[in-house]
Amino acid sequence: MAKVLGIDVGGTGIKGALVDTRKGVLISEKKRYPTEGKIKPEKIMDLIAEFVRDLKWTGIIGIGFPAIVKNGVALSAANISKKWIGINIDEQVFHKTGLKAYSMNDADAAGIAEMRFGAGRPFQKEIVIVLTLGTGIGSAIFVRGELLPNTELGHLEIRGKIAEKRASDAIRQKKDLRWKEWSFLLQEYLDQLEFLFSPDVLIIGGGASKYHEKFFPHLNVNAKLLPAEHLNLAGIIGAAWYAEHIKK
Repeated sequence: MAKVLGIDVGGTGIKGALVDTRKGVLISEKKRYPTEGKIKPEKIMDLIAEFVRDLKWTGIIGIGFPAIVKNGVALSAANISKKWIGINIDEQVFHKTGLKAYSMNDADAAGIAEMRFGAGRPFQKEIVIVLTLGTGIGSAIFVRGELLPNTELGHLEIRGKIAEKRASDAIRQKKDLRWKEWSFLLQEYLDQLEFLFSPDVLIIGGGASKYHEKFFPHLNVNAKLLPAEHLNLAGIIGAAWYAEHIKK
């Protein structure tokens, strides 16, 4: 069994667990720490160190991070502190814990989990878009099983406003929208994605995915529409799998 500590950094919380990267399942209790506001680098490092201590972990760490991430460096900051821009996440984790870390965009991590171990498994020859609907809108595009990293499709503009500021799950909760009302906003966004990318499959993950039965009936798309199988655990699983395979 290959074990990796997977950590998913989000806009409202950071969660992690040990993952069996061959089966794509959690093999420890999931731990979650809430975060307030646009969390700064030193606080996230403290929390990652806490995961390591709590789980008595001495191996590698995979991190899903809410930013464009290239070679371990954060190049954007939508729902976290802008102090992250330009920071090498992997190096910071090593300095804090002494452990090797491998980071990637959080939605890409969730997408990997769904394509390897979840709803995307039967669609390795198709064009698949995985969306994470949570604090923002994350996206991962797979073309015949290959990931196009760091797509950030939640930042498409719709009616002059960034999509994730109109149609994320956080907006639904903030405005106390009914599922049907929110579905209208989400539909506009999905229409734009279908026009631009003509996906064969759309997989909806993130915090909203566990309520898919409440809003899927209100959506009308050409692609096959599926809920993520791993719900909001996908980021942990995908980040762990990525770390296990990138180190090779």
